Amino acid sequence: MCVLGTLLPLAAVWSWLSQQGLNLPMLVSEISASSLSLFAWLDVALSALVLSVFILVDGRKQKIASAWTAVVATFCVGVSQGLPLYLLLRDRYGLERRQSGAASSDKH
Repeated sequence: MCVLGTLLPLAAVWSWLSQQGLNLPMLVSEISASSLSLFAWLDVALSALVLSVFILVDGRKQKIASAWTAVVATFCVGVSQGLPLYLLLRDRYGLERRQSGAASSDKH
């Protein structure tokens, strides 16, 4: 899911960038061109913010040192990359904790 969550959004933005370049005034103009596109952008921006807060709070609680990478991924690509990446990190961290817990209990 991380790969798809990266490739699909970036393919769309690269297409736009190859045609328009890094034209921020045009980007803002196109975002606000219709109420539907503004709704979609605001929804995505709010989702990215909420996800980032969740990642930082849960990452601290779960003691996942690399959780910040999912926040960076969220703001560089989008929620479609940040969420699957964080879930992967969380799953791997949980697996490592279970394995280290099992290894320490085997010693006793």
